[in-house]
This record gives sequence, C-alpha cells and structure tokens, in this order.
Amino acid sequence: MPLKEKLQQELNSALKAHEDLKRLVLSSLISAIHNKEIEKRTVQKLQEAAELTDEEIIKVVQSEIKKRKEAAELYQKGGREELAQKEKDEINILIQYVPEQMNEEALRKIIKETIQETGAKDLPAQARIKEMGKVIASVMTKVKGQAEGSEVSKIVKEELSK
Repeated sequence: MPLKEKLQQELNSALKAHEDLKRLVLSSLISAIHNKEIEKRTVQKLQEAAELTDEEIIKVVQSEIKKRKEAAELYQKGGREELAQKEKDEINILIQYVPEQMNEEALRKIIKETIQETGAKDLPAQARIKEMGKVIASVMTKVKGQAEGSEVSKIVKEELSK
C-alpha cells in the first residue's frame, strides 16, 4: 500500500479513536505532503496533480521530524519542558513512517567503503575536505532515508580527517 494511503487510513483511525495528538500530527503531515505536491506541480509546470513517490513522502516526514527536534531543543533551552515533551511525543508518532535508522557501526562501514570507492582517502588533507560533498552525496543515495544527513556528514568528516 502506498505510504500516502497508509497515512490517510491512520488519520481516519485516529479520528475514530479520538487520539487527538496523533490526529493533529498526521493531519499536519498530510498537509505538508499536499504542499510538497503543489510545489512539485508548480516547479514541473504540470496541469494535473503531481503525486509524490513514497521516497519523497519519507523525505517530507524526515523534514517534519527534524523541525520537531529543533523545536524540542529550543523549548528545553528555554526551560519549557512540557512543550519539549509534546514535540518529542510528536516525533515518536512520525518516526513510525520512516525506515528504521541505520546504527552507527553499519553507517560507518558504508562511509568507509564509499571513501575507498571515491578515492578520497588517497588525497592530501586539504583535497579530502573538498571531496567531502561527493562522499556525502554518494552515501546518502546508498542509505536512502536510513540515516540523517547531519550524522552522515559528521562521520564522513571524522573519517576524512584521520
């Protein structure tokens, strides 16, 4: 079943079960997906509706998770624990709709392999940093939503500076 249909069914279930937080989170997610579809249609200058692929929907979900993580951090810094907890609860709902995140060990292995494939390790220190973008892009296509870009970037930088 396409992810968009699954989200709509989950929203309907949350409405019937009076799960207010889940209903709120899913309706805002579906709205964000709809906005992305409008953006896609506008960019591609299409007359008919543009549907997002499951992969594109996962990117929208990850974006929503990232927004909530940032908000939770800001609330914690401001001493607003109850609001930070609400954001964390929303993250726990959203996280169900993205692929399971890769552990650091597996991610590090893929990054090391990619560095070898690109030949970035054999370059002088200054040139390695310039190759960082290519390595990150290559890794991100391999992990397809199973790792956050910030985590990939951090590990690539560590590996290239060794």
